Amino acid sequence: MRHFTSRSNPFSRRSDCLETAAIRLFSARLSVLLWTLVVTLAFLSAAKTNAEEARPNVVLILVDDLGLHDIGIEGSKFHQTPHIDALAKRGMRFTAGYANCRVCSPSRASIQLGQFTARHGITDWIGAASGEKFNRGDELLPAEYVHELPAADVTLPEALREAGYQTFFAGKWHLGGDDSMPTDHGFNINIGGHHRGSPPGGFFAPYNNPVMESGPDGESLTRRLGKETASFIEGQDDQPYFAMLSFYAVHGPIQTTQELWQKYRESAPAPPADGNRFMIDRTLPVRQIQDNPVYAGMMETLDDAVGDVMAAIEASGKADNTLVIFTGDNGGVSSGDAYSTSNLPHRGGKGRQWEGGLREPYYVSMPASIAAESTCDVPVIGSDLYPTILDVCDLPLRPQQHIDGRSLETVLTDGEDQSLEQRSLIWHYPHYGNQGGDPSSVIRTGDYKLIHYHLDSHDELYHLPTDIGEQNDLAAEQPERVASMRKELLAYLESVNAKFPQPDPRFDAEKAKQRWARAHGPSKDRLEKREAAMLEPNWQPNKDWWGSTVD
Repeated sequence: MRHFTSRSNPFSRRSDCLETAAIRLFSARLSVLLWTLVVTLAFLSAAKTNAEEARPNVVLILVDDLGLHDIGIEGSKFHQTPHIDALAKRGMRFTAGYANCRVCSPSRASIQLGQFTARHGITDWIGAASGEKFNRGDELLPAEYVHELPAADVTLPEALREAGYQTFFAGKWHLGGDDSMPTDHGFNINIGGHHRGSPPGGFFAPYNNPVMESGPDGESLTRRLGKETASFIEGQDDQPYFAMLSFYAVHGPIQTTQELWQKYRESAPAPPADGNRFMIDRTLPVRQIQDNPVYAGMMETLDDAVGDVMAAIEASGKADNTLVIFTGDNGGVSSGDAYSTSNLPHRGGKGRQWEGGLREPYYVSMPASIAAESTCDVPVIGSDLYPTILDVCDLPLRPQQHIDGRSLETVLTDGEDQSLEQRSLIWHYPHYGNQGGDPSSVIRTGDYKLIHYHLDSHDELYHLPTDIGEQNDLAAEQPERVASMRKELLAYLESVNAKFPQPDPRFDAEKAKQRWARAHGPSKDRLEKREAAMLEPNWQPNKDWWGSTVD
């Protein structure tokens, strides 16, 4: 039998070799592709990390009831505010900065939403009586208003958190209760913010604050909030952050330490020659001089707390790329409440329709891109902060949200933007304030300001550059300008379905006359005596000075 030895087909062997080579080539290419993908993903991840690291940190400092002229750089000769003055010089100081309302909650909502108050509907401080619940004996029933920050809106911290920012809040919230807290509107951390507008335990521990642990008895609330914010800043690493420090100061109750009261009692200016610290302006007495030593002590403590925060920013090593904004929610309390400060040369104060109730410090700094000691005269407002912060952080704007705000980024980096000068600023307050203000709406267009009163629909017109004290009403002299500005104002209010006050059928003219007579007579006399007594060597608010200590 013949045996045959099996031999491979040479063509088959060649095919196997080609297949092997192809597999090796494919594997090599696949390895290269996989390696390229890994490197690309690593690069993109690093680029994303670097981009996040390059994004500015943001610190927003909001002070409650702060008058523009409470600050040294703005003209106060009595209050000592070196840290705030330094912050103002660190970047751009806007000389026509405004709050969105003459009282707190509406302004705070406008910062969070980028809208004028009539649009979002929070037009009075949350908790104020409205409609028939308001029974003070005035001619109008204050309009109804929204009582919490609308959940459907995308707030500033929500927009920043979506972009990878860690968000932190400390201090006064006053934008709703249990379902409308800071953590319900974009803040990861909340220390001290709840539904109340004034600190329930006062400005010294124990605080009685439902969302903040109390400190040792006598600890300063203002310094505590500053240190909590500083501690948060110190704990941040690579992730960009947004920290909002919203002081309860310098809202009432007006409290300071005995040491600071003594310091400012001794440095207070001489009283007016006629002994009158107050002047009746239509409805209530209004303070004309800064000499309240308790309030001055509060201002120094506030300034020290700002210093704590700024020191933490400097120590972080990222100060050049940290956007710092400092402003307030309404004018200083010159009438009603504690009658604690004067806003001169601006007229009025908190709760009132004139510049003293609306003008605020407005300081913005970031050394890497904003020139130090620069100033800008363009009128700006709290609702501008939302788009400005997004723009500076190189994040997409949300024009349907911050519809009334305008980004100030080009103003900050390139100087004045003429386009901003062409817009109008609008305020709507269809309420009575306990500081003596009237239900009215306001529009500023260019250099002119028109106040429209809802009681009788009359208007006042002021040219602010030549009449900052609003003493010369030009309405009768410039009827065409009045008509044009009123038309624009009312058209805007109609477009956002603004609410208006209605006549109160319970109004008794005689009772109202008697009430105002008391305010202009006996009440003013008691007020004069009370304020003068604060400067006496033996004055004491209570036996233990609130248990306060200097820290």
